[in-house]
Amino acid sequence: MLDLPLLNGTLVVRTQDGQTQVFDPVRRRWLVLTPEEHVRQFLLLYLTGPMAYPKSLIAVEKSLDFGHIRLRFDVVVYEREQHRPWLLVECKAPDILLTDAVLQQLLRYHSQLPQCRYWLITNGHQAFCADASDPENIVWMDALPVYA
Repeated sequence: MLDLPLLNGTLVVRTQDGQTQVFDPVRRRWLVLTPEEHVRQFLLLYLTGPMAYPKSLIAVEKSLDFGHIRLRFDVVVYEREQHRPWLLVECKAPDILLTDAVLQQLLRYHSQLPQCRYWLITNGHQAFCADASDPENIVWMDALPVYA
């Protein structure tokens, strides 16, 4: 399990039409602040702040088609040179346990992005990251990979 200091950042929030909204610095728009969005936004602050992942190479909540089913991944960080998926992230609300079912959800997305080297699942309290560069030998990591 990783120790991610996700709560060290400060989110930009407002209330509009009775809803709390958060400004997403990657998508550059206001979103309803759900528990899962809360986790996603703290993670984005951490990735683009202390970890120095480039905002321009991060995609948030994009769709993937699985035949007749369309699913949305939470976050993908792309490689700079070849613009291939590099880190695939699945965020859950803080009250959702990171079970095998969460990992299976990430793996369904990964089946559509097989060249993606790293996986990350988090609920804000817990986080697990794996180096999946060798599908026969997945290595669970004790820190997020440095973006080079």
